[in-house]
Amino acid sequence: MGIYLSSPKTEKFSEDGGNDRVRYGLSSMQGWRATMEDAHAAYPDLAASTSFFGVYDGHGGKVVAKFCAKFLHQQVLKGEAYAAGDIGTSLQKAFYRMDEMMRGQRGWRELAVLGDKINRFTGMIEGLIWSPRSSDSNDQADNWAFEEGPHSDFSGPTSGSTACVAVIRNKQLFVANAGDSRCVISRKGQAYNLSRDHKPDLEVEKERILKAGGFIHAGRVNGSLNLARAIGDMEFKQNKFLPAEKQIVTANPDINTVELCDDDEFLVLACDGVWDCMSSQQLVDFIHEQLNSENKLSAVCERVLDRCLAPSTACGEGCDNMTMILVQFKKPMPSSSSPDEQQSSLPSAEPDTESKPAGESELS
Repeated sequence: MGIYLSSPKTEKFSEDGGNDRVRYGLSSMQGWRATMEDAHAAYPDLAASTSFFGVYDGHGGKVVAKFCAKFLHQQVLKGEAYAAGDIGTSLQKAFYRMDEMMRGQRGWRELAVLGDKINRFTGMIEGLIWSPRSSDSNDQADNWAFEEGPHSDFSGPTSGSTACVAVIRNKQLFVANAGDSRCVISRKGQAYNLSRDHKPDLEVEKERILKAGGFIHAGRVNGSLNLARAIGDMEFKQNKFLPAEKQIVTANPDINTVELCDDDEFLVLACDGVWDCMSSQQLVDFIHEQLNSENKLSAVCERVLDRCLAPSTACGEGCDNMTMILVQFKKPMPSSSSPDEQQSSLPSAEPDTESKPAGESELS
């Protein structure tokens, strides 16, 4: 459940931006929680004709979410898959790479610097002592240098984070998700879920968890984690005889690819603090209503967060950290498809036709 404050922190971090293809607004709010463990990333010009947006919902601490917000988009650009135009594989490798990068002395130090007080100070000091003196610029190939030091055997953080990211390249949309944050697209006012909430009681998740030696109790992995996929959470990834995708908890993302068309209006990425309170279609309807009177997208996001915020902590829903990114496609979207082809270009998504605030409509 987490620790709640006596009154919610309703101050918001909000931002707007864009380019000639998209414009976006985002907002995040701590709410009733004692700490803010969400993070996000928005890079409308990550690379040529390529935009990147991501939300990261931390649990057990904020450092893994902050680590992903700092490094995951950089990793998407690195390696042969991205150079070959295989964005899906590049995204998958980037998710796995987060777990690898958080191990050892270098991983410990980077996480410490992203942490609080004494950890941050210690990480900075160890960085001066142990970090390599060579350049480590982001535009090079993946050169995450090995470091010797007192934490060389660090197996990675016990805390973790969801990751739900969207890459827009030309007229293609790629969505990668691990956890229960969610990505939804509005097409002609209809909400389509482009990610699946990875809960432990899903059959495919349950099968993997049990085969890897884990168990599910009260809807939680080993009685503690209410997610089946996440970055971090290394205590659930210790079976040396299994590959990363078959561990009790895995960072392996579902990848969904969509051909964008003129009927696509906007994209929403949000943490479960929002989806616990509104269904995909309810949120899409609310956004359309707000856009009739508000042009600033971050302001629309702020209205969503305010609507979801609970008046008290009595029921639990509306008491979580909340983060939302709203990405609007600028018209016209270049497309060579016929209208019939455009209607059929969401093969991996189902419309959200119910009104209850659960993850009822998922990828097929």
